[in-house]
Amino acid sequence: MQLSHTFAATSAVFDEPNLVSSAGLVPVMGLAESAGLADLVDACLSVPTDNGANAGSKVASLVGGMVAGADSIDDMALLRHGGMGRVFTGTYAPSTLGSFLRSFTFGHVRQLDAVASRLLTGLATRTPLVAGINGINDYAVVDIDDTIVEVHGYAKQGAGFGYSGVRGLNALLATLTTGQTAPVIVAQRLRKGSCGSARGAKRLVRDALKTVKTLRGAGTEESSAAPVLVRADSAFYGRPTIAAAVGAGAQVSVTVRLDTPVKKAIATIADDAWHTIEYPHAVYDETTDCWISRAQVAELPFTAFSGKKKADQVPGRLVVRRIPDLNTTPGQDGLFDVWRFHAFFTTVPTQAMDTVTVDKTHRAHAIIEQVHADLKNSALAHLPSGRFAANAAWLVLAVMAFNLTRAAATLTGPALARATTATIRRKLIAVPARIAHSARRITLHLPTAWPWETAWTRLFTHACGPPTPATT
Repeated sequence: MQLSHTFAATSAVFDEPNLVSSAGLVPVMGLAESAGLADLVDACLSVPTDNGANAGSKVASLVGGMVAGADSIDDMALLRHGGMGRVFTGTYAPSTLGSFLRSFTFGHVRQLDAVASRLLTGLATRTPLVAGINGINDYAVVDIDDTIVEVHGYAKQGAGFGYSGVRGLNALLATLTTGQTAPVIVAQRLRKGSCGSARGAKRLVRDALKTVKTLRGAGTEESSAAPVLVRADSAFYGRPTIAAAVGAGAQVSVTVRLDTPVKKAIATIADDAWHTIEYPHAVYDETTDCWISRAQVAELPFTAFSGKKKADQVPGRLVVRRIPDLNTTPGQDGLFDVWRFHAFFTTVPTQAMDTVTVDKTHRAHAIIEQVHADLKNSALAHLPSGRFAANAAWLVLAVMAFNLTRAAATLTGPALARATTATIRRKLIAVPARIAHSARRITLHLPTAWPWETAWTRLFTHACGPPTPATT
């Protein structure tokens, strides 16, 4: 690819008042407005002093800036250049938004959590964001996991070295995935960097399952739907987290630590109880109608927390996957096979999922890592404030921007419904446009031959009404 002409930069280009760099924000923020974002904030948020005035507009500005690509408070200036002020009203300077965030306390963050949950419900009623959540056969799956958001400098409250050895703050997330949709975030919490993964998980699970119940109520009758399945890794294998999920009527699938009771249980599995499974590098043999693989899976009845009183015990299944341990000395092969075991505890009944199916379902828990990577590649790439509560509010706002972007993409068709935030932003949001005024009406002139014109038009039509030919 080569340039067709010789170019010279001039500052006059940056002075053009009728250019909009992110025309895709118009339908996206229209969708947020129809879901009641500003009204929800004004009703729920009570930040004191003049810093908390017009909270709905300030939160909408922060979310809109994140959708457009901002990952710091200074980046919010992208809402105030060129013709953005003619398209959007109520945008604020980055300094004003920073003062607003620094006025937050933990109670205000919890109020913002309620806004995020209600906004997700509003989006779900207007878009196919959680299609299939009331499926009779397919589980709606809630995944719980945490991630360390690295910080720099020594003015960050709560920053510390956690299990990863990285200095940062700990973000705990709960995502919801159905058989038809990509993950959305249903609950979130920011903790200090040195805390354990399971800290606060009990309350987060309750909040997440309450949101899922509300989302299910927005569709068909919940009573006919399959139970919700909560998946987590071994850091969350504890009585408080599992009891919170089971108490809310959900099933669980949680990796267990190989402690003494688990090792004793694995030792009782008979040699003929193992089933070969599809695993990386497996080969399917059509003649025998089975997979040729060294990975195998088996299960046995198991009662979690059997050392506690009977009321605290949880009956279920222990599903064990074994693979060969290939960490041997070259040239000194063993006399017999040595296996590595990976076990998880589940309450899913056998008639709902057999051993192979429940193992494959549990391994899909890794999907939450994609959400972590997506957030860190967008609004959560930077925790902007030295105050912990401000960063906690920033996390909630990043989650709202993530869900809003995902909801907008689902309106355009299947091609972008599972795309990452960066891809959605590049194809739908970061669209340049020129503003024209006629009869007190604003017209956006978009680029010709835009590859994603059809998808953009679908989004605009749903959020803002049918476009005139000049807008396409």
